[in-house]
Amino acid sequence: MANEIAVPLLPCASIDEMADFYQALGFRTTHHQTRPNPYVAMQREDLHLHFFGMPDYLPADSYSTCLVLVPDIAALHREFAAGLRARYGRVPLAGIPRMTRPRARKNAGGTSGFSVVDPGGNWIRITSNTPPPATVTSPLATTMANAVVLADSKGDHRQAARILDGALGRPAAGDDPALGEALLYRAELAVTLSDPDAARLALQRAAGLPLTPDQRAVLDELSD
Repeated sequence: MANEIAVPLLPCASIDEMADFYQALGFRTTHHQTRPNPYVAMQREDLHLHFFGMPDYLPADSYSTCLVLVPDIAALHREFAAGLRARYGRVPLAGIPRMTRPRARKNAGGTSGFSVVDPGGNWIRITSNTPPPATVTSPLATTMANAVVLADSKGDHRQAARILDGALGRPAAGDDPALGEALLYRAELAVTLSDPDAARLALQRAAGLPLTPDQRAVLDELSD
């Protein structure tokens, strides 16, 4: 059959906190109830996310996730980022809630994607539904792809930082075309891990490179 719609139903500690967060991302509340069970339904255009409240729920222990396929990853991330800056003064990269930046995912065939971890600890994995473009590979790009799987997909930021540090420390890294992007990602991992010294060192090294305008914007934001 055609035209089926699947709506994720995800847990949270507070439906009001969830509504506030998703409103910052451009969603609207289509249903809200406190009795007999806490429940809130959020909608952004054709995207529907529903949440139910649970007593004594711990977001940090959540394993809940869902996959959202969209045609334009970059545009949606820009809109989400603008909403988060308006709500929090910045795009949160550490703790709960937080949001990653769009990157090619090795474990998704190179398709670009980013993740939103909401106040309920739910991982909303947003992935492009268009074929990925051809990419130029290099030793550092390969290591970064592995780091993205560890951090952005599995949540193991510490191991991602460890393998990226090993690659960035090799002499050949200085001539690798992926150096700028890798340093910016290392700085982001450092922010997530609450390691300001590592973030500062990565950003200082990246600042001396010929970055693209988008990379320069990321550098400026991470430096704030």
